[in-house]
Amino acid sequence: MSATDEVREASTRFYGALNSMLDGDAAPLADIWSHDAAVTTMHPIGGRQTGWDEVRGSFGQVAQLASGGHAGLRDQTIQVAGDVAWEVGVEEGQATVAGERVAIEQRVTNIYRREAGGWKIVHHHTDVSPAMLSILSRLQAA
Repeated sequence: MSATDEVREASTRFYGALNSMLDGDAAPLADIWSHDAAVTTMHPIGGRQTGWDEVRGSFGQVAQLASGGHAGLRDQTIQVAGDVAWEVGVEEGQATVAGERVAIEQRVTNIYRREAGGWKIVHHHTDVSPAMLSILSRLQAA
């Protein structure tokens, strides 16, 4: 199997785990993410998390508010350079966040690194979602 196909499989596992998170269970993300102190994420809710503990915590917080969601990746492109790979595309789907239905449609960049013979995600970055920010703002004000 080519490295590009291996990364495509890792991406499929990542989006499967992301869908579990959008339905309230962030635990499956631990299998696809590197647990390195240098991993990062920049979610559609803003901010930046660095290190596996912060990244895991941020996904866990979203999972506590999310249900009935799903997201997929369209217009996927993958590039591989040695033990690093990146994909870009558009995440699409929907979720219920804190009881409100929200559309998901944002550009995304995911970076993977080969670790112990497999590909692990080390960075996830999406556009900010004004709809999700609005929901979170209302929650914080309550």
